[in-house]
Formats: sequence, C-alpha cells, structure tokens
Amino acid sequence: MSSKIKIAFQGEKGAYSHLACLELFPKAEVKACATFEETFQIAKDNSDYKIIIPIENSLAGRVADIHYLIPKYKLQIHAEHFQKVNHNLLGIKGSKIKNIKTVRSHAQAIDQCQKIIKEYNLKSIISADTAGSAKYVSEKNDKTDSAIASELAAKIYDLEILKKNIEDGLDNVTRFFIMGKQSKHPEFGNKKYITSCIFKLKSIPAALYKALGGFATNGVNLTKLESFAVKNTFDQVNFYIDIEGHIENPSLQKALEELGFHTQKLDILGVYEANKYRIESK
Repeated sequence: MSSKIKIAFQGEKGAYSHLACLELFPKAEVKACATFEETFQIAKDNSDYKIIIPIENSLAGRVADIHYLIPKYKLQIHAEHFQKVNHNLLGIKGSKIKNIKTVRSHAQAIDQCQKIIKEYNLKSIISADTAGSAKYVSEKNDKTDSAIASELAAKIYDLEILKKNIEDGLDNVTRFFIMGKQSKHPEFGNKKYITSCIFKLKSIPAALYKALGGFATNGVNLTKLESFAVKNTFDQVNFYIDIEGHIENPSLQKALEELGFHTQKLDILGVYEANKYRIESK
C-alpha cells in the first residue's frame, strides 16, 4: 500500500492552489478538480485524500462559496498556509505585449491586475480559473490573446511570460486551508495556535454582543469574525470565527462555554498551529 500523500485542489494544473500544493507537499500525488464541490466530495469519500482550499485573499477578500461548503461536508482544518500570489501576463510563443487585445483569467485575478489592463487597453474575459485560462490560450494559439496566471502555468502549457508580477498590490497573499477527515488536534504546547469555529446564534436581542462577551472577559483574542447568510433565507446568518489559542487552553474553553449559551449550533472546524507568516507579519 502506497503511503504517498494525496492532495486534491480546484482548478487546472498550474493554478495557485496547485502551486501551494507543490510548496507544501512537493512529492504529493495531486488531483485537479473542476469545482470546489468536487474537491470537497473527494476528501469526504476518501480518507486518504487531503484538500487544499483558498479561503481569502489579502486584496480581494473571501473566496465565494467556501464558507457554505465547509459545514456541508464537515471536514476538519488540519493546517493553514499563506501563499504569495505573483500574477504574470502569458501569451503564446512569439507574441508581443503591444499586439495583445484580450486577457482572460479568474475574476479575482482580473480585479487584481487593473493597472496593466488599462495601460494596454485590454478586453477582459472572465474565466473559471487562472490556469484554465492559460490552457485555453495555449490551445487557441492566437497571438492577440493572453492569460493572467502563474509561472507554473506558463511552464505547464508552454507559454511565454510577456510581463512578470503584474498585480496592482505587492502584498497579494492568499490564505489556504489544508483539510480532510477528522484528525486529532495538535498537542497543547508552547506554540501559537488557531481554533476555527462556525456558529448560529439564538434569535434573541443582542445575541452577538452576549455571545462574544466571554472572549473579552477571558482575555481571548479573535483574529477574524465573519457573517454569511444561511442559504434560502434573508434573516438568518452563520458566523465564522478564528480564535487565537488552543481549545485546551482554560481561558478559551471558558469563552467557548459562554459562546455556547447563546448559540443554536456551534461547530469546531479545527485546531492548528498558526502559520509563521501570520506571526511574522504582526
């Protein structure tokens, strides 16, 4: 039986998720999936698979639909990873940037590269993902068409890099989760940890204020608080939180106990070591 790590990600090979896979697990067996839903399903059905999923970007905000898929598939967060995003303008061999008329990529990549798009008066075409755009440009073989994607995509699809690092902001970083079936929490030690949860409040006045009070009184810091509507409703929301600390920390336990009094449902999504990028960027 092979012990090789298996990782699934959304997008074509050469996507930034693929790049993150190679950085974290250079010898892993990778599987490219057409949709996020398919990616989650693979990990749910196969305990030997982990998935790497983009959660949020420093420029574009959270990635759509992920917060709905996490509770639906009930996977656990094993770790977090921060990936620097360097966008490149790619064209077929022999093409020149002055002759490019169209550029295609994922909507977020298009949004993050507006300066060069306006500078060369390019027509933007929204595609499902960055690497898929690079693959299309390669297959179309049109010197007036281009894609915004990674250097890895240029290598895989034999494209020329017309211009490197074209993103508007140099601090373009995407946060990823490595997820899978139920896993043991890391031992509580002298390290920095993150505990992630999703909860739904009871329908009472000032419920959120009361629910979060326990974190203040117990000196527990929240690094993220985000709401998202329950599907098919207008007046019900779930809340996602990232908490500094390990779930075995007594102060955090007291805060979660207080939170539980004011919620209809509380799910612990994972306890994991804080990534070094998070610590160094403070």
